[in-house]
Amino acid sequence: MVEVAHEVEGPSGAPALVLSNSLGTTRGLWDPQVDALIARHRVVRYDHRGHGRSPVPPGPYSIAELGRDVLRMLDTLDLPSVSFCGTSLGGMVGMWLASHASDRIESLIVLCSAAHLPPPDAWYARAALVRAEGTAAVAEAVAARWFTEAFRRDHPEVVDRHVDGLRATDAEGYAACCEAIGDMDLREDLGRIVAPTLVIAGRDDPATTVTDASVIAERVSGARLTVVDAAHLANVERADLVTDVMTEHLLMTEHSR
Repeated sequence: MVEVAHEVEGPSGAPALVLSNSLGTTRGLWDPQVDALIARHRVVRYDHRGHGRSPVPPGPYSIAELGRDVLRMLDTLDLPSVSFCGTSLGGMVGMWLASHASDRIESLIVLCSAAHLPPPDAWYARAALVRAEGTAAVAEAVAARWFTEAFRRDHPEVVDRHVDGLRATDAEGYAACCEAIGDMDLREDLGRIVAPTLVIAGRDDPATTVTDASVIAERVSGARLTVVDAAHLANVERADLVTDVMTEHLLMTEHSR
């Protein structure tokens, strides 16, 4: 397990919420949501191993290792259970946690993610490219999946900020997380998830499609699926809408406990 870099914001004693970022981003991905969320939650944001300010152990990594990093963080913070929201890679970690450490996850939000993303060879090839040439080699192609064409045209400064963050991501950390995704198959774990679950998909997301989200929603008992008009980084492209949907789910599950 790795001691991941993290920050905690919001009222002491409020319900705890962990926010987990995507491949090639940092905890800053959640800047559009955090002000609204800390009004009612103790929000914990962190960087996956290999990303941001977290350590970069040599790869390959696994989704299970990324999940155990979170459990170590929760133990360090003395948080026996939390709500968890993850986008893309973060959503994969959330599904692993909810199925393998169900007592630690009170509610789950899976945003623009998938339980299985074949073919693995494509992920291994991306990892090899990044190790050889750095994350800049994939930055433009990734940006085209992160945001719709209209958003890239109308908000170039937002796109540039996230692409610059991708270029700054450690090559080994990014590549090792690519290998984790390539080896991942959480489909058989989904039926073990008991936490109230919301799945959010981007209608125009070419990376993790509405079909991928539907598989999760169908296999997790009682899960709800919401589709928003966005590409892969939906919490940035449709920030207010995603914040509202997240908040509604969190309030609903807290009132039901």
